[in-house]
Amino acid sequence: MEALPLAFTAGWASGVNAYACVLILGLLGRFAGAEDVPTALTSNGVLIAAAVLFAFEFVADKIPYVDSAWDAISTVIRPTVGAIIAALMSGEAGTLHQAVIVATGGLTALLSHAVKSSLRLAINTSPEPVTNIAASSGEDVAVAGVMSLAAFHPEIALIIAAVLLLLGLIGVYVAFRFIRRGWLRFKAWRDKRGNPATGSSAV
Repeated sequence: MEALPLAFTAGWASGVNAYACVLILGLLGRFAGAEDVPTALTSNGVLIAAAVLFAFEFVADKIPYVDSAWDAISTVIRPTVGAIIAALMSGEAGTLHQAVIVATGGLTALLSHAVKSSLRLAINTSPEPVTNIAASSGEDVAVAGVMSLAAFHPEIALIIAAVLLLLGLIGVYVAFRFIRRGWLRFKAWRDKRGNPATGSSAV
């Protein structure tokens, strides 16, 4: 398995849902014969921790404004996970090559996370929760599908991940006004939760 294509794909997936990425890779390495998945991801402790955290994110990611709060918390976590996975996949690569692989995983995860969190702010301008649930479910399916493909066909998965990232960036550009409006609403929601004595949230 080529480390660089998989590092990019895992970085994209980590930016969307880091725990799902770790869980899927670990399960594929443990039970599906994906031999090039780092053994560290297939241990019982990693699989259990990833499953528990994925279950928590599965719920939190589908609740308006809670999803944006979770995205804020995950700003450091997701790129870090992407970089760690890339480092594990770099294996015996030379120092410079390893640095490139790690940087690819971390930076791609950061960019992917920025796209996800920005689009969620835009979606939160909608008063109903159905859009959040649909978006989150779509992300979960995309991460599962792309990472399952990446474990056996990393080059094809790389192309798909790159296209999805590009489409996300275009979506952020198109939805910029909604993202700004969503950010203002999120701040009002956060301030109201932090100080119950305040009045109704601003729009």
